[in-house]
Amino acid sequence: MGKRPSRSLYTAILMSLFDKDCQLCPRLSTHLENVRKNYPGYHARPVPSFGKEKPKLLIVGLAPGMHGANATGRPFTGDYAGILLYKTLFDFGLSSQPLSTHVKDDLRLSNCRITNAVRCLPPENKPTGDEIKTCNPYLQDELKRILPGGVILTLGHIAHNAVVNALQLKQGAFPFGHNCLHDLPGNRWLLNSYHCSRYNTQTRRLTEDMFTAVFTKAVRLMNVTA
Repeated sequence: MGKRPSRSLYTAILMSLFDKDCQLCPRLSTHLENVRKNYPGYHARPVPSFGKEKPKLLIVGLAPGMHGANATGRPFTGDYAGILLYKTLFDFGLSSQPLSTHVKDDLRLSNCRITNAVRCLPPENKPTGDEIKTCNPYLQDELKRILPGGVILTLGHIAHNAVVNALQLKQGAFPFGHNCLHDLPGNRWLLNSYHCSRYNTQTRRLTEDMFTAVFTKAVRLMNVTA
């Protein structure tokens, strides 16, 4: 691909809101270009966040899945990982339906928003440290939207670390652990869960009961200052 954008352009982009044509990561841009050639009907671009503009609950995943959000253009939609997530959101009254298959399926979120630490599909679902860092200002923007008393729910260790970095906090003070809760500055909470990936759910590292327990805690916290 072409050259990395100039420093002034780079700064301007990071100071703006989500850019659907972002090409700040050469490896990811090249990968998406190849995906568009092989799957011309796929979204295959940076995936925007989905849900309420100012949520009480912000869910942060890792990155779009190849045949999920990368295909549909909506986080966790059409993806195996979304099966448990959207069902759980529906069970807790945070989603209008229990299954998300397409961006035009009329699903709506209530008091909730979903985003990713990295907005573009990475090869083998493994973003580099530099790619996570480059995308971090977009996550910073998402974190500013959360209402007072809100909860940030991170799905997996990488998402957790990205949030801690975005908040400019020390990683050692906020260790990741499933269903682990951290009190954040600014009247907010950070809650961790194992990622609801196919591997984690099929190996039962993450069960439906375990995921339900996480959301029970999140909703209780949300309702404290509702």
